[in-house]
Amino acid sequence: QVQLVESGGGLVQAGGSLRLSCAASIPTFSRVSMGWFRQAPGKEREFVAAINSNGGYTYYADSVKGRFTISRDNAKNTVYLQMNSLKPEDTAVYYCAATAGVAVAVREYSYTYWGQGTQVTVSS
Repeated sequence: QVQLVESGGGLVQAGGSLRLSCAASIPTFSRVSMGWFRQAPGKEREFVAAINSNGGYTYYADSVKGRFTISRDNAKNTVYLQMNSLKPEDTAVYYCAATAGVAVAVREYSYTYWGQGTQVTVSS
């Protein structure tokens, strides 16, 4: 059974940093691309970042480009999201997701598996 478990969320002041982790129980983890999405209160879930299967290509939403970094460790079946220079508007539940393919994807419908989410709250 595939499971994605996020961790690392919490409360941080504006300008601070957090690193999210997503542990994936996917036997073919090294052959699927991964992504992070977020959903703020009262808003739709939105794309944050994605990484291809071997980690050689990444893609970011404009709102986080230059502040967030997605990475993965295929030996540990884990994907990370390093978040720096956090802003109050980054407050959301952050979700890890896995596709069924190797290429980067930005649309929710491209993702097959989803985690339960981890709360990130940035205070001003």
